[in-house]
Amino acid sequence: MKPERAWLGVVSAEHARIAVQQYFIQLNHGKRHNVARLRRGDGFVIYSPTERFGDTTPLRAFTALGLVADAEPYLAEPMSMGSHGTVRPWRRRVDFLAVQPVPLRELELELTRQPNWGYQLRRGLVSLPVEDFEALQAVMTVGDRSRGTSRSG
Repeated sequence: MKPERAWLGVVSAEHARIAVQQYFIQLNHGKRHNVARLRRGDGFVIYSPTERFGDTTPLRAFTALGLVADAEPYLAEPMSMGSHGTVRPWRRRVDFLAVQPVPLRELELELTRQPNWGYQLRRGLVSLPVEDFEALQAVMTVGDRSRGTSRSG
């Protein structure tokens, strides 16, 4: 799988597991802006700085990888976002591959060669070189099986 474009989303590992199980991605506490930048077929990688949102112990691992499967963002059912209150988040469907997490320190990527590269992660979504997506796919993929196609609905 070689997408034309690829993205890196910043999500805790706990939330990444939920996203993979339910075939969606949600960024920036459910705001529409970043998920609207994605196009069907774009590569998408989740980077998890921590295990849980709000943790201070660093994880710094790539935890999920797949392809954007829908053409437009959709509004999910209202959900509690803790201190952010109840929101109706914007999401995108993603066909995630079966992958294993890989620590950042084990990889050399074009993205991380940039000075102060980590600062841009604060935005929640950053453009990722397609070559980095392919490198991550090669080291993260478990076997040749994908998680299947996204669910419609």
